[in-house]
Amino acid sequence: MIGQTLAHYEILDKLGSGGMGEVYRARDTKLKRDVAIKVLSERFVGDRERMARFEREARVLASLNHPNIAAIYGLEETDGVFALVMELVEGQTLAQRIERGALELEEAIDIATQIAAGLDAAHAKGIIHRDLKPANVMITEDGTVKVLNFGLAKALEGDAAESVDDSNSPTLSRAATQAGVLLGTAGCMSQQARGKSVDKRTDIWALGVVLYEMGAALLKPRELLIFAVI
Repeated sequence: MIGQTLAHYEILDKLGSGGMGEVYRARDTKLKRDVAIKVLSERFVGDRERMARFEREARVLASLNHPNIAAIYGLEETDGVFALVMELVEGQTLAQRIERGALELEEAIDIATQIAAGLDAAHAKGIIHRDLKPANVMITEDGTVKVLNFGLAKALEGDAAESVDDSNSPTLSRAATQAGVLLGTAGCMSQQARGKSVDKRTDIWALGVVLYEMGAALLKPRELLIFAVI
């Protein structure tokens, strides 16, 4: 897609790929700024469950407005291509920082405090991340921490849950969880999240694991797939 135009976004470079599709750097030709665009894989466009998950990611992210959470700018559909337009966060992931060696105590505390602030803002809206890990945390050059990839987030009971329909999403519905579908990264997942309903304590557990990894500077083996069937 590099060199192509999606709506008013010019695709400049590929940043990476994941279970849902590919992520590109793009230029917003209207606002004259660079953004990140997550393009849903073509093989999933006709899959109602995948599309429900993709659209839910857009709605969940759009409800979050916090300096420690990567922002969403819009959801685009052009000629059958579905894309999520997001804030482009440049820097290094916490996983990359950990690979360089153990963090100083002050640095680890600062990073953890910012992660906690972002999670607290999400929890206040009834949203949990469910897949918090070092690879989903970005650190910019000025030290600002941004939590990424709330695509696995699950609205809790109450107003936030009522505003989003997750009945078609295998990653978010109780039915899928009860059927034994595990969503998230096993290395950072609490016992509560393994096949059961989850709440904000799942993120708190994961933050504790991230704290341990920052201190130990030792990455644990992780599930490479978003789904794992127990």
